[in-house]
Amino acid sequence: MKKMKFMLGLFLVMAMILSACGGDKQGKEQAVNSESQNNASQNESTEKKADAPQTADTKVVKYLDQEYTLPTKTERIVITGAVEAMEDSIVLEVNPVGAITFAGEFPPLFQSITKDAQSVGEKMEPNFETILSLKPDVILASSKAKPEVIEQLNKIAPTIPYSHISTNWESNLRLLGELSGKQEQAEKEIAQYKTDLDAAKSQLGDSLKDKKVVALRIRGGEQYIYPDAVFFNPVLYEDLGIAVPEEVKAAKAQELISKEKFADMNPDYLFIQFSPAENKETPDALEKFKNDPIMKNIKAFKDDHVFVNVVDPLAQGGTAYSKIQFLKEAVSHLTK
Repeated sequence: MKKMKFMLGLFLVMAMILSACGGDKQGKEQAVNSESQNNASQNESTEKKADAPQTADTKVVKYLDQEYTLPTKTERIVITGAVEAMEDSIVLEVNPVGAITFAGEFPPLFQSITKDAQSVGEKMEPNFETILSLKPDVILASSKAKPEVIEQLNKIAPTIPYSHISTNWESNLRLLGELSGKQEQAEKEIAQYKTDLDAAKSQLGDSLKDKKVVALRIRGGEQYIYPDAVFFNPVLYEDLGIAVPEEVKAAKAQELISKEKFADMNPDYLFIQFSPAENKETPDALEKFKNDPIMKNIKAFKDDHVFVNVVDPLAQGGTAYSKIQFLKEAVSHLTK
């Protein structure tokens, strides 16, 4: 009887040991399975993160009361249509990856900024395929571009219509400064122009008080004048404070003026801009104008105060580059 009780007790102890071992093994298996599941879950999560599209950081740029959402870094700049942006690029030494060509080439005026640039078409004829291939961060188009052109460009990259209005020259330069990371240089150039302007006004004094000064452009063999806020006129009339001729006041836009009417204006000083590219059909238009008997009776011609292309004839007139260059040359010639 005692032997049977001993055997029963031994059996129960062994059963308990086996049960404990089984439970421990099961617990370990559960722990291993749980850890494996966690690792798999983490791996899956990591893979999902790796596969998830990266969202580029952006910045909001304010320009002429509009806001534009752009990539944080706008290193790849394409300029199409906006010759004004090309001129500003000279001032800030910005090198666009794509820029405007003239008759298929980059003219000398822009060679300093286009050494590594690719042509994206002529002034108002953008090559969309080339622009797309350049993968721009931002596109600077002309504010004169058609809405459908801006829409097409926006499909490639954020596009900003760069102003062609002379009075926006500071906003233009500041915009390019922000896009290129050259804000300080932009502010320095603006401040320097104003300093040079003060010096110029002091140098001229009242010498032009009763004088008539006109800027003329010859295009397609014809002569044109512009409103007082267009072309090089803002430098002459707004900045230097020279009296605005009535004919210039009356001009609404680029205005064709006959030689007879221009002779009636009878300016004391005349600045002529003449580009062969704008006079392909009439390459001798400048010489004909200068040698016309009607012109020879004008005060400016009589006094040898006619100045041709004192700045590059491609210069637009209302940009930082144009203003800086024209101010220097205008004062030099107006004090003769």
